[in-house]
Amino acid sequence: MRQSLTRELTNLIERGRDRQLRLAVTGLSRSGKTAFLTSLVNQLRHAGLEARLDLMPAARAGRLLGARRVSQPDLGVPRFPYDQAMAALDGEPPRWPEPTRGISELRLSIRYRPARRSLLRSETAELNLDLFDYPGEWLLDLPLLGHDYLSWSRSVLAGGGEQRRALLAEWHRAAASLDPAAEADEAKLADVAGLYAHSLQAAREAGFANLQPGRFLLPGDLEGAPVLQFFPLPALEGADEATLAKLPPESVYATLAARFRHYQQHIVRPFYRDHFRRFDRQIVLVDVLGALNAGPERFEDLSQALATLMQSFDYGKRSLLSRLFAPRIDKLAIAATKADHVTPEQHANLTALLEALLAEPLQDLRYANVPVKALSLAAIRATEVREVSQKGGPMPALRGTTLDAEEVLVFPGEVPARLPEAVFWRRQGFDFRAFRPAPREGGALPHIRLDAALDWLIGDKLQ
Repeated sequence: MRQSLTRELTNLIERGRDRQLRLAVTGLSRSGKTAFLTSLVNQLRHAGLEARLDLMPAARAGRLLGARRVSQPDLGVPRFPYDQAMAALDGEPPRWPEPTRGISELRLSIRYRPARRSLLRSETAELNLDLFDYPGEWLLDLPLLGHDYLSWSRSVLAGGGEQRRALLAEWHRAAASLDPAAEADEAKLADVAGLYAHSLQAAREAGFANLQPGRFLLPGDLEGAPVLQFFPLPALEGADEATLAKLPPESVYATLAARFRHYQQHIVRPFYRDHFRRFDRQIVLVDVLGALNAGPERFEDLSQALATLMQSFDYGKRSLLSRLFAPRIDKLAIAATKADHVTPEQHANLTALLEALLAEPLQDLRYANVPVKALSLAAIRATEVREVSQKGGPMPALRGTTLDAEEVLVFPGEVPARLPEAVFWRRQGFDFRAFRPAPREGGALPHIRLDAALDWLIGDKLQ
């Protein structure tokens, strides 16, 4: 107890001195969260040595001295598996680290020389950077707090296009056979809930992103628990609310509604209360290229998922008192990942497309004068830029090794700078391959514009 109070007091003092920053990294499945955090730690560990951080003024001026891992403040959160991730990247053959399954944390102590020297300041200073990794799917659950079971069920059933409905068809048939007023059969509900979870996972594998509840995709230690055994009920679409309210507690409707409320209060709300509200800054990673590859319905689904995700944040500038006692996210980066999967002249289009996907949320943030930056990056560069000769002259290309171990030299195609129209989807003039990491010989990991993201997120704390 005394150690816990001491730790909290130390954190409070550090935050008051502006020497502690909580940075959260999130994104939907396959957006590259683990690769981003691994490279971020690797770059800061190698700062001043092999790391290429030219877009960070503190590093460019030689003021960024490096970083080391130290004990994290929250002993109840799993440690981010940096060593395991590096071992995967250094394997033979190299492979991508295991993806995010839940929340994890890592603390870095960053040492730097202040830009302005004075008699009152020491020659070097330190910033404690607390890094948090968590699945973006969990953020998609935060809007559930604004629903009851009936309204949530109806909203889910009303959404989705033809391809998504086809993936949910088997579950829908099973759920449609349930009578809301009938007595609940625990085994039957578990079977239908299993079908629903399987359908969501199949939809994710097919490239869909706007899927609820998020814990059905990443259940962790809740696997098989009744709290994950609820689902939308098709029979509710035309049901009378007053009649439903009178159904007995043992009915199908009341049982599912109770599980939904338990999920809200014991799964969603604690994450918001214990973790999400404590973040200072945030970067959201987006796999725009994967959505382009998947087709128009999945691309639109990603747009809806991102809009939902962006509504979850509590933005705003803060005074010292609010920073200490009511922290809110005051700086945001949104990054299109895997920029190394297209040729360099397409990077500007990739950023522009990301901004088009998030046009309304970005407008709201800028209207509120909240600092936000959109960029494209590759946390770990897996390809090399080449040039090939065509009849019309030289043409940019990428050399890399695919996940199937095929060495290729390709021009993946052009990225639209605006939201794709029907003619783009009909032309299908792109082929964004998935590459495995390139072999390396120690030192800092190769990247594209990770230093730009770092400078935006923490550069002002290194003055």
